[in-house]
Order: sequence, then C-alpha cells, then structure tokens
Amino acid sequence: MSHIYFTISCLDLCPPEMKFICLTLLIICGITDSRSEQYEVMGPADTVFALAGEDVILPCSVKPSISVVDMRVEWFRSDLKNSVVHLYEDHDDRNAEQTESYRGRTKLNHEELQRGNASLKLSSVQISDEGRYKCFIQSKSWYDDATVDLSVEAVGRPPVITVDGFDDTGGLHLQCESEGWNPEPVIEWLNSEGVSLSSETAETSRNTDGFRVKHSITVYHSVGKIHCRVKLRHHILETLIIASNKKFNPWRTSIILISAVVLLTVIAGMLIAAFFKKHRKLGQLNNENGIIKQEHEQLLKEKGKIQEECVSLQDEIDKIQQDYDECNKRIMQEHDQHLQSLANTQSKKEDKK
Repeated sequence: MSHIYFTISCLDLCPPEMKFICLTLLIICGITDSRSEQYEVMGPADTVFALAGEDVILPCSVKPSISVVDMRVEWFRSDLKNSVVHLYEDHDDRNAEQTESYRGRTKLNHEELQRGNASLKLSSVQISDEGRYKCFIQSKSWYDDATVDLSVEAVGRPPVITVDGFDDTGGLHLQCESEGWNPEPVIEWLNSEGVSLSSETAETSRNTDGFRVKHSITVYHSVGKIHCRVKLRHHILETLIIASNKKFNPWRTSIILISAVVLLTVIAGMLIAAFFKKHRKLGQLNNENGIIKQEHEQLLKEKGKIQEECVSLQDEIDKIQQDYDECNKRIMQEHDQHLQSLANTQSKKEDKK
C-alpha cells in the first residue's frame, strides 16, 4: 500500500505533460524493487558455538540461491567500531583494511559464491573473536545483511585445591581455583557421595585469557573424598582431595606444630654443634699448620747454616789442595836437584880416574 500512496503522490507532483513519463519510470522502479525484494541474506537462527583453537564456519547465504560472484560481500563486527573481518569485491578478496587480529585467519569459498553461499571460515578461533558479526551482500540493484552471533568456548586448566589450614573451631579451609575458561564456568564442591556442598566465598575475574574462578569451603568433619568440579556445557574438569577419617582437632594440630618446632630445634642444635665441632677442628688444623710452618722455617735456617759450613769446608779443602800442590812441587824440585847433584858427583869421580 505504501508503494501505491507514494506513486499517487509522485503523479500529483508531475506536470500534466510529464505524467506519462513519470508513470513509466515509477512502474520500472516498482518492478525492480519487487524483484530485489525476492532475495534475502540468511544467517543461522541460533548462536554459533566454537571451541577456542579450532576452526569455525559462520553461515551466510542468499535465498533463493543466486550467484554472488559479481557482488560485494563484506563481513564485519557490528559490536565493534571499524572492525573489518573480510571483504570480497570485484571478484577478489580485498583485505587491505582488514582488522589486524583477523589477518590470515579468514576465508571465503569462491566456488560456493556461485551458489549464493557466502559463509566465512574463521581459523584458530580466539576468545576475542566472540561477538556479533554482520554478513553484508550488495549488488547493483539490491542489498541485504544477516547477523551471526559467535560464542567461543575455552576449556581452562584443571582446578587446583589448596589447603588453607584450620580455624579455631577445628574446621579445615579448602580453596579451589581454575582459570582460562570462557564463558564463565560453573564451579561446585561435592562430597564422596556426590552431594553438593555450599561454597562460602566465590570470586570471579576475567582477562584476555578468559575467566578465573575461585571458591572456598570449610569442612568440619570427615567426608572422605572432596571433589572440586568445574563445568562448561559439555566440558567437565575435576580434582579431588582426601580428608582425614577423624574429626579435625585444633589441639592435635597444635601438638603437631609443637612437635615440628621441637624437631626443627633439635636439628638446628645438631647443626650448630656440628658447626662448632668443625670450627674447632679447623682451629686445630690451623695451629698444626702454624707449627709446621715454624719447623719449616727452622729447617730452612739450618739448611742455610749447613750450606755456609759446606762453603767454608770447600774453601779449606781448596786451600789444603793448594798447599799440597805446592809441597809436592817443592819435593819434585828438591828431588830433581838431588839427582842433578848425584850426576855431577859421579861425573867428577870419573874425571879423576
């Protein structure tokens, strides 16, 4: 009906001589609009779930099915400002202005575009990818878009149970903590029979790695095995701790602590005694070393004296040797003179004969 009212209004505004031309143009526009209204961009009816680290397909198609190869196909985040996820235009991908976090992780199947399928493949899904996406398709005569909500699930680390000690009433404080989840998981305590135990305190925080949850509980009597369970849809991680089969007693705890202190004191005393014994032995060794040094110095002095005496004796030996050589020389001279004298005497006797 709106088109009829619009047509009548336009005809009233046209001059009488132009009414036929105006009517013809309005009929052509109406036919074009009626044809364009036959096509619709369709997305999934429900939220698309993906597991962090895996690949996901964001569905988008044109109904009835026509080729979108010659059209503009743009994926962007409607919940973020200036967030281009993927752009296809002029028969090719045009991702020069693509958001940095999506680079190398998006892909359109160009063969499927011929069948009107503009679904986007997103690889290595991250928690930051969670949000609302728009699939926008535009031709020369029409355009339309569809919304795709993506929810990213991240399975965190196994829960860790920490024992915080006993209170004045003998209750044992337990704390369970886990991180790296998305969306926020459910954390619960269970006893050995599987009965849920109420948490006393609960803390939740979130960063780029996901949700971090921490719950605490106080156990006042024996419950055997105590489980801490973290759940997210179809994913469950669980850790257990085995409690004592006796009622918690603060006096028993005090006795244990006192025994530990006494044991540590005894060990410390033994270490101190061993230290002083070692120190005393070290002092004795130092004294013996000093005595050995003194004896060594005394021996060096005596060695010096002996060397001096050896030098003196060597001088005396050299002097005696010199006197011996001189005495031997004189004896030889006297012997030669005696022989010469005998020879002269013999010669004189022969001359007289």
